Amino acid sequence: MSKRGTETLVGLFVLLGILALTFMALKAANLASFGQRDGYMLMARFDNIGGLKERAPVRSAGVLVGRVKSIRLDAKTFQGLVTMEIDRDLQFPRDSSAKVLTNGLLGDQYIGIEAGGDDKNLSAGDTITQTQSAVVLENLIGQFLFNKAADAGSPGAPANAAAPAPTKK
Repeated sequence: MSKRGTETLVGLFVLLGILALTFMALKAANLASFGQRDGYMLMARFDNIGGLKERAPVRSAGVLVGRVKSIRLDAKTFQGLVTMEIDRDLQFPRDSSAKVLTNGLLGDQYIGIEAGGDDKNLSAGDTITQTQSAVVLENLIGQFLFNKAADAGSPGAPANAAAPAPTKK
């Protein structure tokens, strides 16, 4: 094989490597879908969205059904208003609920939709009213420590207290 042919193969190999790295970077950033999704918008209000980000997955029963489109603070209620784009072919009942969930113990956060049993479905622009905010690990640890401190300081007979001495008559 000539020197020019070897250089061409090495160049092609380097180009394929760069393309593979670019694809992996886009996939890791949830930007790998190049096409425009055909979906409808739903909204949900949360007291705390934790570390939820735009383009985060929306899942139902563990299956990807959409993406978070935008997150903003509602100036009237001071709640996080999350707008989600749901696949057009999926319709959720009106009494469905949405939760901010975490992948694993310290993984990325996503929206989980649990389907309800209502006969009527949510339509484009509707708001999911039943929501559960993100569980913040720091708050759980703080509550645990506060409860332990309260239990330790509560009035009651200490475990190592001596019995009262008998009185002599």
